[in-house]
Amino acid sequence: MTTYISSNLGYPRIGEDREWKKALESYWKSEITADELKLQTKKLRLASLKKQQELNIDLIPVGDFSFYDHVLDTAFSFGIIPKRFQHLDEQSIDTYFAIARGNKEAVAAEMTKWFNTNYHYIVPELNDVTPRLVENRALTYYKEAKEELGIDGKPVLVGPVTLVKLSKGYDSGHLESIVDSFIPLYIQVLQELVEAGAEWIQVDEPVLGTNLSENQIALVEKVYQKITAEVPEAKIILQTYFETVQHYERVVKLPVTAIGLDFVHGDHLPAIKKWGFPKEKILAAGIINGRNVWRSDLDSKLSLIQEIQSVTDADTIIIQPSCSLLHVPVTKKTEKKVDQVILDGLSFADEKLAEIQILVKGTNEGKAAVESELNESKTARTVLAESPYRQNHQVAEELKQIGDEEVKRALPFAERIKLQQKQLNLPLLPTTTIGSLPQTSEVKGTRTKWRRGDITDQEYNKFIESETKKWIEIQEELEIDVLVHGEFERTDMVEFFGEKLNGFAVTEYGWVQSYGSRCVKPPLIVGDVSWGGPMTVKEIVFAQTLTDKPVKGMLTGPVTILNWSFVHEELPRFTIQDQIGLALEKEVLALEEAGVNIIQVDEPALREGLPLDHLKWPEYFDAATRAFRISTSSVKPSTQIHTHMCYSEFSEIFEVIDSLDADVISIETSRSHGELIDTFEVNDYDKEIGLGVYDIHSPRVPSVEEIKANIDRALRTIDVKQFWINPDCGLKTRGKEETVAALRNMIEAARQVREEVTAKVSG
Repeated sequence: MTTYISSNLGYPRIGEDREWKKALESYWKSEITADELKLQTKKLRLASLKKQQELNIDLIPVGDFSFYDHVLDTAFSFGIIPKRFQHLDEQSIDTYFAIARGNKEAVAAEMTKWFNTNYHYIVPELNDVTPRLVENRALTYYKEAKEELGIDGKPVLVGPVTLVKLSKGYDSGHLESIVDSFIPLYIQVLQELVEAGAEWIQVDEPVLGTNLSENQIALVEKVYQKITAEVPEAKIILQTYFETVQHYERVVKLPVTAIGLDFVHGDHLPAIKKWGFPKEKILAAGIINGRNVWRSDLDSKLSLIQEIQSVTDADTIIIQPSCSLLHVPVTKKTEKKVDQVILDGLSFADEKLAEIQILVKGTNEGKAAVESELNESKTARTVLAESPYRQNHQVAEELKQIGDEEVKRALPFAERIKLQQKQLNLPLLPTTTIGSLPQTSEVKGTRTKWRRGDITDQEYNKFIESETKKWIEIQEELEIDVLVHGEFERTDMVEFFGEKLNGFAVTEYGWVQSYGSRCVKPPLIVGDVSWGGPMTVKEIVFAQTLTDKPVKGMLTGPVTILNWSFVHEELPRFTIQDQIGLALEKEVLALEEAGVNIIQVDEPALREGLPLDHLKWPEYFDAATRAFRISTSSVKPSTQIHTHMCYSEFSEIFEVIDSLDADVISIETSRSHGELIDTFEVNDYDKEIGLGVYDIHSPRVPSVEEIKANIDRALRTIDVKQFWINPDCGLKTRGKEETVAALRNMIEAARQVREEVTAKVSG
């Protein structure tokens, strides 16, 4: 008879009220000491462990906590410190934060997306370092849980192959030798954990869900043969997630105790039916969606578990989330303003763990033992499915009218750019920013007062206008060519539209970590999405009255809104994406009608949404292109469409970026130290482009010389007539003084390059 036990793969770090974020930022502002930071975060960490203990989770993860990022933690514990920081104390928390955030002397390490999620990790730099074990973090946290709470936790490690594959600073031909250098360190970590009494150890290898080559899967086999030969007593759960394992038949034969598979985002049943599952191994089945917030259909989940059990001979099956719960909010118990119909249909981290316990009990004791819980869940899901949120038939009719025809602009780029240049009359190397400007504590505090009803709508609007006016004046003084209104009325670039579009709902405390201490509150797509009226026109038009220079209209694109929201599962994702595109088209046309000549539709999430399996890319690209074009193609040829992307492996998505047919694209490159520029040496790109010339995720102010060097490097490959000069991303998280100083240096660098180019032409 099969026994079922419960497990969790990782718990949110941030706390129910973002206590983690507040502690971090207090430390960065020197308001608390390092010891106080460690004490505050320890209290939070123990509270999270205790909560899981009280929920009766059998295998509670430890070591999933981080001060910034778990990949950085892993690299730091192995002494992987970029050369520019190696003169600092290698065990100091300030060195750790310097790598993540930069300091006055050196730029931060590159930051990019964790597979296809909206979580960012710090990219380890393996050049100029020899890995060695500096600290066994997992052991520290294992002992803490055991000593403080009596929890025999499950240490969580980023696996060696995933760690190296996500790193930079080495030739791809040296992958095996680099991984080999880490194997003794992992062996030491595992030996120390076993000696300390750890029964289970979770080793995450999500890279197994990607398209590994024959040599790479052979490397995985070699790694785990070596590790288990040296530490045979270690009960390793080799954990995969986010996708179907590509070499299933070889992965399940790896010499580990358990294999963790994602049954939500991966289709593993066919593989199990074809190849079987080893009787001597334990199957850790990811049954509950760890990346979405909707209540599970527990009846169907129980049926799935029964089907899994029927095609395996495993004596023990672990029931768990599909991935770490890092990607969802902590608990819905603090939500007081969400419509009860929606709230009843939600399941955040704590509720997901409760769902896992229901499934474990239902499989061990029979459905009758959890009949009331199943009925409650089913009722909540049914009421939401039948609610007015999901009955907007007009949207479906409008999408039918678009049909399958290609959506495209009225004129090709070569013709419309001439009209745009005549209308806008911009200089060579035009300067702009990406959209948002600093949201000070005063801005955020005033918004909070308004939301609480402490000030009137009129008072709030007057404040927003005063901030907009102030920053229009600052931009004009800096002599920026294309201005932005600053987005002071907006919280998050997706949540703002979630508050305005029909079919969305927003939470009060539904925070998740994005990068560092930056937390976002993804809106809920609860039903059919439609335009309810102008969302951005008033603020943009007001800003335009303050200046003779063009002010960009600022929107978030359909792909990003979809990827950065929690999306209901009653319709195909791409259908909902088209619904968002249709709603945004109406906003774009409203801006154009109001006289806005430049409209930016940002798609920073386009790359991150790519499926891990490359075979699924064409369908994704087609859908992304279609939704973006639905949003933007109806404008006049003279209206200039911009878009912006972050952290994109540009070479991988070059064709789809071109097919979006935006007139100007801005893209992050400074944290990757200009590596994306190489793409233009092998690809022709005829539209205009701004490669971010300085990193906004770090508080340091780059010098004129540093920015000019970035511009000069780009202009060796990109035609000067195509190039725009801008920061990497929006400036919302930066302070006023550092922002003005950085922009002043950017404008000066642009002026110097402009003069040099002009002199060269005239000479």
